[in-house]
Amino acid sequence: MTFKEALSSSVGRKLVMALSGIFLILFLVVHAGINACIWAMDGGVMFNKAAHFMGSTVLIRILEVGLFVFFFVHIIQGLQLEAYNRSKRGTSYAVDYGNRGSKWYSRSMGLLGTIILIFLIVHWVHFWIPSRFTGTPMTMIDGKEHHDMFVLMQETFKHLWVVILYVLACISLCYHLMHGFQSAFRTIGVHNKRYNALLTTAGIGYSVVVSAAFAAMPITMYLGWVK
Repeated sequence: MTFKEALSSSVGRKLVMALSGIFLILFLVVHAGINACIWAMDGGVMFNKAAHFMGSTVLIRILEVGLFVFFFVHIIQGLQLEAYNRSKRGTSYAVDYGNRGSKWYSRSMGLLGTIILIFLIVHWVHFWIPSRFTGTPMTMIDGKEHHDMFVLMQETFKHLWVVILYVLACISLCYHLMHGFQSAFRTIGVHNKRYNALLTTAGIGYSVVVSAAFAAMPITMYLGWVK
């Protein structure tokens, strides 16, 4: 079996999904940490400094390209696995075990992933494209010009429909991660009866905390609690 055939097999696709998923899990921690700087209550200075560092550092920009690659690989492989699993299922089971067989979100990864993809496109339009191409408000910090991403967030989250969209996306992300976190680590071999409970607890804790943090950002901005 060639390397290409191995990667295109069911097992190979699951491995690629797992590795790209773990990379994205780590990215979400960094992204949440940087965005949490909006709660410094300093008019966005700390947040804009962090955003400027991420946008102006060569190594970070190179990793940004890798991030996009992992995003698209993860999405494409996920859709391919969903289609493959559906084709193999054929007819439905005679008895529907519902959540006794697996959690509903484990059976709905394709739907949850699609919702997150739609959200990502909107998110890129709101923030990434303006910061890289179309332009954002500017501000002076320590005598240097910075993109004022804080003001851009304030303007974006003035609209209730945007806040609702982001919160719904965060709920979808939470359920997607609850399954994806455990699945990714089990695929690469982190699967032991002794540590299963710990892995499950860590996955749920990570999913809830990260998703809640992201959801709180547009909510607190909209309510005017962030200044």
